[in-house]
Amino acid sequence: MRQTTSVSRYRYSGSLGLVVFLAFVSSAFAQGGDVTFARDVAPIFQQKCEACHRSGQMAPMSLTTYQEVRPWARAIREKVVAGDMPPWHMSRTIGIQKFVNDISLTTDQIQTIARWVDIGAPLGNPEDLPPAKVWPSGERWRMGDLLGREPDLIVKSTPWTQPATGQDQWWQPVVDSGTTEDRWIKAVEVRPTIDGRRIVHHGNSALAEFAVGKSGEIYPDDTGRLFEAGEKVNFDIHYHSVGEEITDYLSVGVWFYPKDVVPKYVVRHSVMGVFQAMDTFDLPPHTVTKHHAFIPLEKPTRMLSYQPHMHVRGKSMSIEAIYPNGQVEMLSHVENFNFNWHVNYVYADDVSPLLPAGTMIKLTAWHDNTSANRANPDPTQWVGWGQRSYDDMYHAHVRYIELAEEDYEELVRERQRAAAAGDSD
Repeated sequence: MRQTTSVSRYRYSGSLGLVVFLAFVSSAFAQGGDVTFARDVAPIFQQKCEACHRSGQMAPMSLTTYQEVRPWARAIREKVVAGDMPPWHMSRTIGIQKFVNDISLTTDQIQTIARWVDIGAPLGNPEDLPPAKVWPSGERWRMGDLLGREPDLIVKSTPWTQPATGQDQWWQPVVDSGTTEDRWIKAVEVRPTIDGRRIVHHGNSALAEFAVGKSGEIYPDDTGRLFEAGEKVNFDIHYHSVGEEITDYLSVGVWFYPKDVVPKYVVRHSVMGVFQAMDTFDLPPHTVTKHHAFIPLEKPTRMLSYQPHMHVRGKSMSIEAIYPNGQVEMLSHVENFNFNWHVNYVYADDVSPLLPAGTMIKLTAWHDNTSANRANPDPTQWVGWGQRSYDDMYHAHVRYIELAEEDYEELVRERQRAAAAGDSD
């Protein structure tokens, strides 16, 4: 793997490793001196880490200052070298590689952090520190900051109190929206209370989902979802105990298009593979298994996002397109699934999959029910499909739009023209 190759130079033992390390440090000096936190590392943390690693957010520690970062330096190196942090588990060598929400570190950024730790994690010149980044408070709407305005509608679930200990609970209230006219949705965000983020595994509404790694979405231009007058909001919230009694509720913020705007395309949501998984899912003890699901597309389709979902034994998941002519294309492969993170991978507009009518979507899910899986609670158990975290499942949340045939053909031609122009440069 690319990261393994680039980082292996920092894993040294014996005299050969020491020679390599010293040569590397000498190279760093030759290129302008030691790597420092102030000049080289702090900008990376601001860009890729602080969104979660700051006071009042979901991460277990704040990493906004050198004093906060320094005690964790070795642990940080280990996590970024392994590709565990920031949480981005998409393969870098298989399938589509352009995403609008890519928070992963580049190879150069990984190397910079590793170098910094290996030479002692120095602060450097404090005057080199970038200005502290001003983050919105925990009660601000992230989509609002992107759109420049507060939500047009806020719907809150009725509260739930999760006891300090006990079984996972699913809270499913239905709440009136209070709307009196039909409106088209441009963006949606779901958020628990600040304390509630500790106990919410995921929180679904009929509009969007909150999970660790996902809080909302903005629909592409000329796409949206109709919110009808008097529509109720159905919540499905998965709570778990953390050793302290906590009361929580979910808030759903909705941003509408102007009243006179009707988007051309309807954004749709599919939980691909869930029914096939419910019928066929089976994990024998001490095994690594592979399951498939097949979903036909009746109309030309443009996929907007892909979000795999499994539980603690989930290992990886791929999504492929089998075209009507028999050609098979790998769209995306999440190679290191982590149940603690539910990342929604949003494709860049110019590479989002364009799929003709008659395409078959193939999901492949791998599960590791062995002792090698450190997250596995008991590899001796025979595991079936179930809602609890210690049961398991698989499916893919996919956002997409269905296209008219002429629109599909025009988009294909646009892609071909762009590719030809790129080849001629």
